Amino acid sequence: MEYFERNLLNEIKKWMDRREVIAIKGPRQSGKTTLLEMLKEWLIKEKGVSEENIVMVTFEDIETLEAFEKNPKEFVRRFKGEDRTFFMIDEAQYSKNLGKNLKLLYDTVKDVKFIITGSSSLEILSQTARFLVGRLFSFELYPFNFYEFLNAKDKKLAKVYLEKQKKVKEFILKGKERGFGEDALLNELLTYLNEYVIFGGYPEVIKAKTPEEKKIVLKNIVNTYIEKDVVGYLHITDVIKFKNLLTALAFGIGGLVCYEKLASLCNSYFKEIKKLLEILEQTYVVRMLRPFHRNLITELRKNPKVYFFDLGVRNYLINNFNPLERREDVGKLVENFVLNEISPELSINFWRTTAKAEVDFILNEMPIEVKFTEMKTPKITRSFRSFLETYKPERGVVCTKNLWHKTKTMNTNLLFVPAVYL
Repeated sequence: MEYFERNLLNEIKKWMDRREVIAIKGPRQSGKTTLLEMLKEWLIKEKGVSEENIVMVTFEDIETLEAFEKNPKEFVRRFKGEDRTFFMIDEAQYSKNLGKNLKLLYDTVKDVKFIITGSSSLEILSQTARFLVGRLFSFELYPFNFYEFLNAKDKKLAKVYLEKQKKVKEFILKGKERGFGEDALLNELLTYLNEYVIFGGYPEVIKAKTPEEKKIVLKNIVNTYIEKDVVGYLHITDVIKFKNLLTALAFGIGGLVCYEKLASLCNSYFKEIKKLLEILEQTYVVRMLRPFHRNLITELRKNPKVYFFDLGVRNYLINNFNPLERREDVGKLVENFVLNEISPELSINFWRTTAKAEVDFILNEMPIEVKFTEMKTPKITRSFRSFLETYKPERGVVCTKNLWHKTKTMNTNLLFVPAVYL
């Protein structure tokens, strides 16, 4: 079977020879089961592991789950091969005593490597990690990032894109400066960006051939999430209220969260909205960005901003799949895209003062502004300049639609870069 390449696979391979449990978390249908299949194929072909020493089970199967919870040691020994066995458990969050049982198995059953997946970080993070301190390596698998998306569409283009993107990442993360040169591929990349930002990066959406098919897949992803995670796993019964909240957040993408307004729209109350937002964050639907502050008097300290892990899901919720050139929310869409591309694992904030000066993203005190417009010459906003004057960062980034430019303003090295390369 041919698989789409995932960046996370190579990272996990590095830890397969160790004893620690590997946990792969991420949204439902982001490709966790497929990643297990890819790991299995790699173990057989590259590491010479016998297929009988690789066990794959899913805890969505009630009989399998019950057998495991009744007697976990007996369950594992029943499948264990003669040599080191790789035990892969899909949808592990359905096990109520997962952490306790895995600790027991880790301590008593030798020569077994456990790899677990879960579509909610709530159980795996809290309960499992508590029992498996020092015994657990945790990874997160999100929908495809833009490079993975490109690689599924056009491997040659993706290779050239990655080389240039690495230079941008080196500047952002390490301050390294390498020549960026001319860009002959930008128009082609912008065409792919349009598809990616409109329909998102879920594997089954990428495989779908037509826009109508992609919409149907997105509908299934949202409905499955609500049925299995929200209702089935988290036991939230007021589905209408939950959907109303999702839709309200989708319309408010990139904006400050107003709990009172959301409570009014959803016929709810402050504490319940906060609880539901936490669930949406922990189940990889929305990202809540907290404000950056040093000055507690002049800088906003409370309300977060909301973004989505996948823009296809967001566009489905508001039923808008128009191309970028026909959208009023293009700025917020690309802003969300940039946030996701920087890296979901990094600690990112936004900056906003009581005087309403605002910078989109702050990464380790480095400002990143998104201005998805055609630029012939470099320009920065008054708010961006205000941040430079206040904090004097070593470097900053302005994400444009087309402009590559390197300059220095107020002793800050500034890189103007097409947003597609973030």
